[in-house]
Amino acid sequence: MTDTATATPVTANNTHEDGSPARLQIDTIRTLSMDAVQKANSGHPGTPMALAPVGWTVWSNYLRYDPGAPQWPNRDRFVLSVGHASMLLYALLHLAGVEEVDGSGKKTGHPAISLDDIKQFRQLSSRTPGHPEYRHTTGVETTTGPLGQGCGNSVGMAIAERWLAARYNKPGFTLFDHDVYVVCGDGDMMEGVSAEAASIAGHLKLSNLCWIYDSNHISIEGDTALAFDEDVGKRFEAYGWNVMHVNDVNDLAAMNAALDTFKATNDKPTFIVAHSVIGWGSPKAGSEKAHGEPLGAEAIAKTKQAYGWPEKDFYVPADAKTAFEQAVRGRGEKLRTEWEALLATYTEQFPAEGAELKQLLSDELPEGWEDTIPTFDADEKGLASRDSSGKVLNAIVKKVPWLLGGSADLAPSTKTDIKEAASFEASNYGGTNFHFGVREHGMGAVVNGMALSHLRAYGSTFLVFIDYMRAPVRLSAIMEIGSVWVYTHDSIGVGEDGPTHQPIEQLATMRAIPGLDTIRPGDANEVAEAWRAILKDGSTPAALVLSRQALPTLDRSKYASAAGVAQGGYVLADSENPQVILIATGSEVSLAVNAYEKLKEEGVAARVVSMPSWYRYEKQDDAYKESVLPKSVKARVAIEMAGEIGWDRYVGYEGRTITMSTFGASAPITKLQDKYGFTVENVVKVAKEVMG
Repeated sequence: MTDTATATPVTANNTHEDGSPARLQIDTIRTLSMDAVQKANSGHPGTPMALAPVGWTVWSNYLRYDPGAPQWPNRDRFVLSVGHASMLLYALLHLAGVEEVDGSGKKTGHPAISLDDIKQFRQLSSRTPGHPEYRHTTGVETTTGPLGQGCGNSVGMAIAERWLAARYNKPGFTLFDHDVYVVCGDGDMMEGVSAEAASIAGHLKLSNLCWIYDSNHISIEGDTALAFDEDVGKRFEAYGWNVMHVNDVNDLAAMNAALDTFKATNDKPTFIVAHSVIGWGSPKAGSEKAHGEPLGAEAIAKTKQAYGWPEKDFYVPADAKTAFEQAVRGRGEKLRTEWEALLATYTEQFPAEGAELKQLLSDELPEGWEDTIPTFDADEKGLASRDSSGKVLNAIVKKVPWLLGGSADLAPSTKTDIKEAASFEASNYGGTNFHFGVREHGMGAVVNGMALSHLRAYGSTFLVFIDYMRAPVRLSAIMEIGSVWVYTHDSIGVGEDGPTHQPIEQLATMRAIPGLDTIRPGDANEVAEAWRAILKDGSTPAALVLSRQALPTLDRSKYASAAGVAQGGYVLADSENPQVILIATGSEVSLAVNAYEKLKEEGVAARVVSMPSWYRYEKQDDAYKESVLPKSVKARVAIEMAGEIGWDRYVGYEGRTITMSTFGASAPITKLQDKYGFTVENVVKVAKEVMG
């Protein structure tokens, strides 16, 4: 079907015949979107065309955003969870005159999105990739595309605002009071992650959060009735949200009224069900044909005719851009300059808080933050690396209060609870311990949103459950944000819980994610060094992989310092002219050390290499790698209670692995170690075999 009943032609003075400059700006967004997709010969024109009135209303009338300072800390956030509709965001950034900033926050002198950038939509190295990418394009608050992720991120952003306000706001000094607006669609609502995140947001009564749900009833396969016919509004009412309906997104008065209600609501998040027609005004309107492919030259010509639009490509009426930019910049620039003056006075009156806030917003760490990191004495009995991690985490938080997070209902097991600290709840937004519930996927997306707001956020669960949250872990790597993923119960060492809870393939798949620092420390002091390395590198997400069972704390007066964790791999124990190298991670490091001592007793010169992080090791230069794994020593054995994929790069064709080729079993850990060959006797045997 088509919907062109309200279309009116453009007049000489760049308004419509109905005198509506709003409609002129809205149709500019629509035509830019269809033209960009057509030129790229790929993309999604229909949703930007349908939602142009929503984007215009939020940005023109409500969004607290200064295009000249796009990283202003108290700006409102606009999240396009329907990332495939990226041209909606690019058109808004262009019309608002958002100015580009570099990685250090300095202006480059270029617009974030020029008209030429729009003409290069979906092309190599352009500022307008197919889905919005954080860091790549100024003004993009988070990388979206995998549906539901932007929804989850927005909850983390809203949480961050509440925490910052609770910690830093003072009477007469409201430094943080921004809102988070999200545009989401039917696909987002079908994804489980959005349900998990919405449930969290409702429980926390995040009234600074507004999701605008584009209910157009169209997906790639056709009408959503093929697979999705629930009353989404009722579902969100059950979550504890304030639910409103706008029957036609072109009804700007109704959209404004709904957003006014959001601004006036202070006890729950807001969910606006906005009904639209995909591909509005085109011959393909209301059809899946308007969703994921160019409209075609003929359809575009007819659509522009229906809009009363000149039949030329990438036409932007000067008055439309000027009026839109003035509306956004005029409001945002005033609010931003007032905020900066308020911050200056705040810092004078509250110098300690002002200094701390400056460090937080600059992604810096306080001076002396490492001083509290404990050193662990040698102990043959030792302790589980999850336990030593909990001790280190609790020590660091004393110096870095914006290091905060929680678990997916497993804090007593993952040891990520901060002792004597309050929980973050609707009644206490200043709490430190977060309770994400049994919602691993939602937790991951929320943690990313917190990290995008300058918090050093972490989320924890058992390693095997990374499979429930792989998308946000991957996105943290794509965005280069410092999310910290704490995974415990890391191997068949889980024992009696059996194969459902014993991770086998997970380490290999995590190491395969570009830019994710997967660290599996071998004892308590390696854990301490791992936390040190993670926090020093704030733009790299890290997965800290920890044991449930106790690990011996090695005698560092006898073996090398754990500081080598920062290089990813290091020589832990050595003999002159080693004949064989034992390489291990995590709980198997002590096994390798014991095998080394046994080999030495038998007159075999061996070396032990602890390899907690392949990611970090691969960043070292060739000279360092040669010093750790000399090419001349080809007899190598890798030991890890996980799958063997990837170890060939370190053991070569002549080496061997003692790894898992099957799932585990339910039994005490000692029985499992015997069954699968993780014993000193077997390591020694294999080492001698590879020596020939």
